[in-house]
Amino acid sequence: MSVALPLPPGSAIGILGGGQLGRMLALAAARLGFDVVVLEREADSPAGRVAVKLIVGDYTDEAALAELAAATSLVTYEFENVPSAAVDWLVTHGIEVAPGARALAVAQDRFEEKTFLNAHGVPTVAFAAANTPDEAVAAVTALGAPALMKTRREGYDGKGQRWIEHAPDAAAAFAELGGVPVIVEAAADFVRELSIIAARGRDGATAVYPLAENHHERGILRRSIAPAQVSQATADQAERIAARVLAGLDYVGVIGIELFEMADGRLLVNEFAPRVHNTGHWTQDGCEVDQFEQHIRAVAGWPLGPTKAIAQVEMLNLLGEEADAWAKYAAEPETRLHLYGKRGARPGRKMGHLNRVKPL
Repeated sequence: MSVALPLPPGSAIGILGGGQLGRMLALAAARLGFDVVVLEREADSPAGRVAVKLIVGDYTDEAALAELAAATSLVTYEFENVPSAAVDWLVTHGIEVAPGARALAVAQDRFEEKTFLNAHGVPTVAFAAANTPDEAVAAVTALGAPALMKTRREGYDGKGQRWIEHAPDAAAAFAELGGVPVIVEAAADFVRELSIIAARGRDGATAVYPLAENHHERGILRRSIAPAQVSQATADQAERIAARVLAGLDYVGVIGIELFEMADGRLLVNEFAPRVHNTGHWTQDGCEVDQFEQHIRAVAGWPLGPTKAIAQVEMLNLLGEEADAWAKYAAEPETRLHLYGKRGARPGRKMGHLNRVKPL
């Protein structure tokens, strides 16, 4: 089944995943006149509660996928760990999925991701793959300690990784990470972390947002400040990187690219996410068209919207019980509050975010 593009209002868009990113995508889609159908494993999910239909099932459940396919015109996803088998099933059965399977496959394997980036002229830290404890030790020895060991698959917000201070320790770290294939990355002596949110439409048109400066705590993004104070040369460099990644993946949709700014001004790519991104939440209150609407526009075959910043924004993630102070935040005239409707606060769990807005 081929879908007629651009997708007209009143059509239904499917989303694989029911978390907060799916929720904000669904709300953006509704503003443009689309219905959203969510496939999610949990019966009570942030996205499911704002969708016109929730299908509860595993992402690889063929009956659930068939129900999603029957109810929608095209499908997107809210996180990169959606099983590739789910996308393959949908595509095999004639369902349009964007971003495409190529982007998902590359992003799901950190070694493949960095290999892809280097092959397309995008710089990263030095890296090596390891499949055994001995290979892990050899990789750290070759790259030099300290080095960062990460599982090739899964893991986010600092999970699935270990810093190796001495090469012999790599064998034990390999075991601690489950004895699964890993990537070992050389340490990056960076000045700060930046990110760029970019979009590519079905016609190949691209749009990029101003850079954000990001600060992490214990592997979790704590806050982003945007537009970041960067030189025009740095902004141009980031845009070139985004253009190469988007073109290399034949991408459709919004992508988030995390960057290390080095002391000499070079930008190295840490990783990319084939979806809307936490470091782009500032666009909801700081740009003419935010990243969520932009993603819906792109996958639906609509023209991309303007990405100009209309305010200076500090985005702060609300973790765990911090969201309980919603009344305080709501009373701050410069603050825009975005809560995800999650049912239980746990330490480190992203319960919402706020954007503190200032004039440019």
